[in-house]
Amino acid sequence: MIVNNTTGVGKSNIGQTIILQSTITCPLCQHEKQETMPTDACMYFYACEHCHQRLKPLQGDCCIFCSYGTVKCPPIQEVKPCCPIL
Repeated sequence: MIVNNTTGVGKSNIGQTIILQSTITCPLCQHEKQETMPTDACMYFYACEHCHQRLKPLQGDCCIFCSYGTVKCPPIQEVKPCCPIL
């Protein structure tokens, strides 16, 4: 994957545009924060910077971006298998 760090957008090996920025919303306090998604690993845990709640993926989702983000993780956007589903 080719990543443009300025725009937060990447290109897959087949030229598909992949969005790397996702806004995570804490289900407890509704705090929102934009984060850059990693392209080489899943994020299983995330600590809300406002209430410090530790988020983990919902059942059936592979990562916190798929559960709480505005954009699904890069592998899901590419219609590829992601990390093991929890």
